[in-house]
Amino acid sequence: MSSINYNSSASSALQTLRDINSNLTTTQNRVSTGLKVEKASDNVAYWSISTTMKSDNKALGAASDALGIGAAKVDTAYAAMDSAIDVVNEIKAKLTTASETSVDKDQVQLEVSKLQEQLTAIGQAASFNGENWVVQGSGSTTTVVDGFIRDSSGSVKVTTASFEAGTYAMFSAISSGVGTGGVLGAVMTIALSSASTQGAIDAYLTTVETALGNLTKGAAALGALSTRIDLQDQFAGKISDAIDAGVSRLVDADMEEESARLSALQTQQQLAVQSLSIANSSSQSILSLFR
Repeated sequence: MSSINYNSSASSALQTLRDINSNLTTTQNRVSTGLKVEKASDNVAYWSISTTMKSDNKALGAASDALGIGAAKVDTAYAAMDSAIDVVNEIKAKLTTASETSVDKDQVQLEVSKLQEQLTAIGQAASFNGENWVVQGSGSTTTVVDGFIRDSSGSVKVTTASFEAGTYAMFSAISSGVGTGGVLGAVMTIALSSASTQGAIDAYLTTVETALGNLTKGAAALGALSTRIDLQDQFAGKISDAIDAGVSRLVDADMEEESARLSALQTQQQLAVQSLSIANSSSQSILSLFR
């Protein structure tokens, strides 16, 4: 039966065309954005996971930036200790020279005093962004951010690496332009004079040797921390790449597949338009019944 009120063929063809146009719009959007999951309605599970991982990756990137700041602090402190070791070695050499009975010990002390001033200058200058690791009170600990983690329960936290700055600090304080306390406190009290005995000089040498040993331990600890930071920085980079790859698998569109689908849908669209045109023209034949 033919009806002028309802054309089932045209209705079916129109619905088919609507479905094709909807799929074509989706595919065109994927091609233009490169994403198969752009919003939550596309795939709730994948969108949720990718959003969380993108957020974590951004936090991990911030932690990597903080690692760079931490590395700069460590490098600054290490440079100070390395320079201090050279200066203390010079003091050691001057004390050895003063052991010679014919040497003017007062003149040697003039050189030692300048070296002591240099130690204070090194301690004062070893500051990065207002933080000085080589001038610290006893027992103090400094930290650097080294990572961001999310555990199996979903809890997140920032991890840190610590350095016992108070144990290895060159000075505990710098007062009136003179370093005091710390591993170099005793070295700063060395004061030769013409009356100094060989026993006193030997005691000073022992003090210097002790300071050198502590400075070496401190520099070694900083070196170990620097290696730890470098390894963590490399690891953070690998983790970030892995997260990016994982998110890409979840939400990125396969451009080869989408390209093939786009071509197929465009062809289907053209055929559906033709089908709708044919279905609509069939009702025109009814007019022939009244001629």
